Amino acid sequence: MADHWFEPIADHMGAAYLRYTFTLGTAQEIDHVVSELGLEPGMRVLDVGCGPGRHAYELARRGISVHGIDISQTFVDVAEKEAPAGATFQRMDARAMPFEAEFDAVICLCQGAFGMMTVNGHDSDVLKGISRALRPGGGLAMSAFNAYFAVKYHEKATFDADAGVSHEKTEVKDQTGKSKEVDLWTGCYTPRELRLLLSGVDLEVKSISSVEPGAYGNAVPSMESPEFLVIAFATPIQRLGTR
Repeated sequence: MADHWFEPIADHMGAAYLRYTFTLGTAQEIDHVVSELGLEPGMRVLDVGCGPGRHAYELARRGISVHGIDISQTFVDVAEKEAPAGATFQRMDARAMPFEAEFDAVICLCQGAFGMMTVNGHDSDVLKGISRALRPGGGLAMSAFNAYFAVKYHEKATFDADAGVSHEKTEVKDQTGKSKEVDLWTGCYTPRELRLLLSGVDLEVKSISSVEPGAYGNAVPSMESPEFLVIAFATPIQRLGTR
């Protein structure tokens, strides 16, 4: 039995996930993340919700050690097949990460674990695990769906205003092109909500910008972008183990 609703979807898509247009801007996304977090060769990064490993691959090619985790064993298997040196992968539930001050940075991009929850989801548990995983001064780059954009533009989805969750039915294709109708649930957030959530786990937000796949930058938050990108850093009090 699957531990998360997304697992059967990932099983169906497999490597075909990498054919979707939203995955084609990986290099630009990592260019921006490396700059914002000050990543350098030799550092160690945790990729939460790594999928088939596209961001981890790009970081590893730049000399940065990456450990990717994902709830989908299918995605982990795809990621491991052609993994470059420095990139490792493991099936793990992001709601129960065991890491303790092991990483210089964490990335959680393209709704990798955070935001991929239903009404009674566990985004706060994901954030607690991320916070624990960071070393003193460690940085986080995390994307989240824009609640304003969802309300304004998601004509084919149902938005639960009380829960902040968007639900839609769509079709995904496997390697052979076979389609399957699936349900998608996505937690959507405002910048204020993101700041409050991160401050609650001792992560200090440096910036929140309006972005879209393949076009990461420092645009001010607006209603016109599908995603927000959060850049945050572990605060000293959290690193002292006072929680």
